[in-house]
Amino acid sequence: MAVKTFAVTPGFGVGGTIFKPEQLAALGTIIGEDAKVELTTFKQLYVKMNEDLEIEVRQKLMEVGLEVHPAGFVSKSLITCNFCRGADEAGLDVAKVLDAAIAGHEVPSPLKIGYAGCALGTSEPLLKDIAVVKMRDSYDIYVGGDAKGLKATFAQLLMSNLQKDQLVPIVSKLIELFQLQGKKKEKFTRFIERITIAELREYVVK
Repeated sequence: MAVKTFAVTPGFGVGGTIFKPEQLAALGTIIGEDAKVELTTFKQLYVKMNEDLEIEVRQKLMEVGLEVHPAGFVSKSLITCNFCRGADEAGLDVAKVLDAAIAGHEVPSPLKIGYAGCALGTSEPLLKDIAVVKMRDSYDIYVGGDAKGLKATFAQLLMSNLQKDQLVPIVSKLIELFQLQGKKKEKFTRFIERITIAELREYVVK
C-alpha cells in the first residue's frame, strides 16, 4: 500500500492556531483508524494514510473547515501569534493574505515563516527562517532565525518600515531566491550565510 503524507491546520485567527473539538473529531473519523497523525513544530498535523484515499479525504477535511497543505520540503503555512491586540491592530487580515501567498512552495529544506502582530513577538519570530513583525503602522522583515541545536540563531533585520502591500512581494522573492540558489537540504540559515544579507536585500529590491 502506497502511503501519502500531507499537512492539516485549522488556519488561524484571534487566539492563534486552534483546532476546534469538532474538527479533531471529524479528522479522526475521516482519515480512519489505519492512518497515522504526527504533531509538528510548524503548528501542523502530518497525516500519513493510504494514497488511494487521499483526494477524497482532502475534500472532506476542507468541508469541515480544515486547511490541507503539502508536507515535506515546502514553505510551511504561516506561524502566527495569538493576535492578542485584536484583529485590526495586530493585522490579522494582512497575515491571512501573506499565508495564502507563501504556503506550499517547494524549497531546498522546510521553511518556517512567522508573523507577530506587535513587538512583543509572542510567536517567537526571531527564531523563524523568515518573519514579519508589525510595528504600529508599518512592518519589519527578519531572516535567518533557527531554534534548533545547542546554539539558537536569532534572525537579522532585513528591511524595516514597510507597508502591508510590500510584504507578499518581498517574502515571495525570498522564497524564490531560496528555490533558485539554495542547495538540496541546505537550511535557510546556512543559505543566508553563504549568499549574505546584502545580496538578499538587493534581490528583493529588484
